[in-house]
Amino acid sequence: MSSLPQAMAKAFDILVSSDREVLQIAWTTLGVSGASTLIALALGLPLGVLLALRSFRGRGLLVVLVNTGMGLPPVVAGLLVAMLLWRSGPLGGLNLIYTPAAMVIAQVIIALPIVTGVSLAALQQVDPMVALQARALGASRGQALWVVLKEARLPMLAAVMAAFGSVISEVGAVLMVGGNLKGDTRMLTTAIVQETRMGRFEMALALAILLLALSFAVNYALTRIQQKGAEGIPFRCWR
Repeated sequence: MSSLPQAMAKAFDILVSSDREVLQIAWTTLGVSGASTLIALALGLPLGVLLALRSFRGRGLLVVLVNTGMGLPPVVAGLLVAMLLWRSGPLGGLNLIYTPAAMVIAQVIIALPIVTGVSLAALQQVDPMVALQARALGASRGQALWVVLKEARLPMLAAVMAAFGSVISEVGAVLMVGGNLKGDTRMLTTAIVQETRMGRFEMALALAILLLALSFAVNYALTRIQQKGAEGIPFRCWR
């Protein structure tokens, strides 16, 4: 095993050389994690709005299930998807096991409760008077809803960051349903595990640095958008 400085130097050499395998793994990671995050947003945001603004039978139970799902172990999500997509399972005829599509499905199950729960919490923090004032000024229900969503848009960006962070750093589920197949379903996280097991710490470290860089870049962009739109309280008020 190389010393840490030597391993770091070799890891940066691998990154600078634009190793083809590393780039392929990075693109697979971005594609799968990005797709699962977008799908989770498309499903979770409307569900969060429904839970926050509507009262109906079973709402309390659904909120409990969402909150429970926010702590769902990824390996449990992977197990459920594997059982469904296994060749002898209910959806085995689709031949999706050990494909990127299977990994997307597993990651959506992980991210969906997070998006729903965070968006629900964000909307519940909006002053009810916002909607009432909008309606009093002649706004339709749809227009009043849009006003409420605008008020909660900055906290709801946290849902995007939380969802993406949860799936891009996940190992168990994608390993179970993707199989870590070279050139097809190998992700940065699963590749790090494999390289470490093989004692190739330089490659594992290079992949880890790339994973951190990708996560930082996405969250930096979202945080900039969030902070740019936030008015907040001037710092001078606290001096």
